[in-house]
Amino acid sequence: MALASFIPSVTGLDAMSLAQQAVSENIANLRTTGYKTNETLFRTLLGSSGLNSGSNSGLSSSRTSICGVDAYNRINVGIEGVVNATGNVLDVAISGNSNAFFLLKDEVGNNYYTRAGDFTKRAENGLPVLVSSGGLYVQGFKANNGEDVFSNTPENIVIEAPSFIAQVPTTKASITANVPANDVDDVVYSIHVYSDNYDGSNLNMVLSRIEGKENAWKLKFETTDGTATSNVPEIIFGSDGRISTPENVTANISWNDGSSSSIDIDISRMTQFAAGAYASDIDQNGAPSGHLVAINFDEDGILRANYSNSTHWSIAKLAISGFTAPENLTPHSMTLFEANGETGNEYYVDTNGLIATESLESSTVNLEEAFADMIVVQRAYSLNSKSFTVNDEMLSLLIDLKS
Repeated sequence: MALASFIPSVTGLDAMSLAQQAVSENIANLRTTGYKTNETLFRTLLGSSGLNSGSNSGLSSSRTSICGVDAYNRINVGIEGVVNATGNVLDVAISGNSNAFFLLKDEVGNNYYTRAGDFTKRAENGLPVLVSSGGLYVQGFKANNGEDVFSNTPENIVIEAPSFIAQVPTTKASITANVPANDVDDVVYSIHVYSDNYDGSNLNMVLSRIEGKENAWKLKFETTDGTATSNVPEIIFGSDGRISTPENVTANISWNDGSSSSIDIDISRMTQFAAGAYASDIDQNGAPSGHLVAINFDEDGILRANYSNSTHWSIAKLAISGFTAPENLTPHSMTLFEANGETGNEYYVDTNGLIATESLESSTVNLEEAFADMIVVQRAYSLNSKSFTVNDEMLSLLIDLKS
């Protein structure tokens, strides 16, 4: 029994050593991206048998002797770190949802989960692949031909996009403008349009007042790059100054290179007032050609290639995983976790508005709390050491009594 007196202090020393290790790891990872604080918890070690109810001591069988302390570590995965801007276009952070993790894979297809979004690219087979700082493949849903239509199965993100995109032909346009009610017989409005082979051309909409016909204007189209015709000969305004007929016209263009275009133009917002000739808004759905300017993520987690003509090409959408019980994830390293039988179902999290671009989630370590824990653990270790020394002295005294 004398030796049993050492058990509490020995287990206490082991437990405090584990706690000190956790505190040291926390402090060492104060600036580690996506690091989650390691917390040491303690539990009592009880004796193997209890005292019987109704014994001479009067104690119930629920009372047992305490034989020491045990300790175990817990990673606080549910605590979010502060999101800080970095300016790096491939850095991303998950903001506003603690149960959401970037999905990574190794070379043999094992899944890992992390909050550390410090991604970079690595060349493989002549193509740039998005990888984590540890070299694991970042998973995402591939876009279909540059559109915001994505596959259902995550895969390695290959950063592949055209270096140049051709112009987008104009098929629709709209114009908001005023035609002078008097003093002007002709007025011209210009719409900049695009076709398969013309990277921008001015389509002039020419209105000429029709003599002897009230509020009526002859309509024709002109362009220096081809011949344009209108599907209607004239437009008519009502007595209230607004378009009477028609509300839409079509410009048919035979380009000089032999190609053709048909552009539907909404003129329903044109007016005829005595305010002079002006156009307040002219819009069309075409776009000029463009060259690749930058590749970056947006707040929905979509990796896009952006072009000089203000268009973009979608590459992939980040795969973000959530779990029924994320607190049971198994730590693989300081910022990587693995799923297990206790994490429950894995599902993909909706990334709309979830991603902070050009930013990283910082470590959740609080330095003041870490130093406070260190002081408490150090004191507890010292007291357990003192207890061990006292037990040793008592055992020595007992041995001396028998000799």
